[in-house]
Amino acid sequence: MILYDEDEFLQLSGIQHFAFCRRQWALAYIELQWVENIRTAEGRIMHERAHDSGFDEKRGDILITRAMPIHSRTMGVSGECDVVELHRSQDGVPVFGRTEKYLPVPIEYKRGRPKEHNADALQLAAQAMCLEEMLCCDIPFGYLYYGETRHREKVEFDSGLREEVKRIFEEMHKYCRQQYTPKVKISKSCKACSLKDICLPVLNKNPSVKKYIENKIHEKDDME
Repeated sequence: MILYDEDEFLQLSGIQHFAFCRRQWALAYIELQWVENIRTAEGRIMHERAHDSGFDEKRGDILITRAMPIHSRTMGVSGECDVVELHRSQDGVPVFGRTEKYLPVPIEYKRGRPKEHNADALQLAAQAMCLEEMLCCDIPFGYLYYGETRHREKVEFDSGLREEVKRIFEEMHKYCRQQYTPKVKISKSCKACSLKDICLPVLNKNPSVKKYIENKIHEKDDME
């Protein structure tokens, strides 16, 4: 089993960017280029509120902690959980200052609404896997809270999702070692990307010969 050193750790939150667009992740995390738009600004503000560690609290049998630092040496990542609910359970783990045992349940805050892809679920599962490694426990589920719907979605951490998390982190480490930025793959999501002006998807994509000839024919027709 490979165990990463701390100086090799990647940012855990990068998995959602990598799953959404590998080029976006490389531009932001390898080339260190980032531009904020309204979506990223709203998301940042929501996370700042969720990460306010001054608001740790207890609600019945649930302890709520915010901005919990997490890491995994087996996956080579580190980050923070927005919120971790500790549910009192016989199957849980000891908590400092408490006589009862608690089961950790990670909760990730997102500004928008549930998406068609599973990038958010991958990030949440990665958080759970870090907590499992740190606390020596099993975490079967967590929640994604969406700001637009003001509703949270339960995510089951099945074996398929866990294997995908591991595979993606391995790929991210490979890209990082090689300092590799993938070429452009244009999609409908490009228009909403905060890095579209840096990425320049239309200019960076080499057109096929057929497309080039068609464009030239259209240009000639327009001139006539």
